[in-house]
Amino acid sequence: MNRRYPDRPFAGVGAIVFRGTEVLLVKRGSPPAVGKWSIPGGLVELGESLEAAVCREVLEESGLEVRTIDLVAALDRVILDPEGRIEYHYILLDFLCEIVGGQIQAGTDAEECRCVPLEELDLYEMTRGTGQVIRRAFERARSPSGLPVYSSRQ
Repeated sequence: MNRRYPDRPFAGVGAIVFRGTEVLLVKRGSPPAVGKWSIPGGLVELGESLEAAVCREVLEESGLEVRTIDLVAALDRVILDPEGRIEYHYILLDFLCEIVGGQIQAGTDAEECRCVPLEELDLYEMTRGTGQVIRRAFERARSPSGLPVYSSRQ
């Protein structure tokens, strides 16, 4: 499966994980966005539920076990090469999650991982829109609005 110059978009998930007023960030170890900070996440595998994909990706990248709470963002991420061709195209679904176990430790596809105070987010070179989504999720976590946006129950 070649992600570069795709003939269709790929579905990906991300996890926004808070520990008090800190958020879990990972430093990307592979393209696109190598060396930039983001939330843990990756592609959904064939036959895998969104919830299972989020939990797997967080465990692989950070060593933490999480439980999904709700969907907080749906995003398009189209990255063009210098000639203007579509080099990457992702449809991303970001979930608010809570820690249920494990220890923070960088794993696959992550150079580093750490919990960062929200007031220090702007000190990190993050992927486009990451800070905005994190802040939106924090507000949502502080004042839940009743019915969840996403449910894994059919």
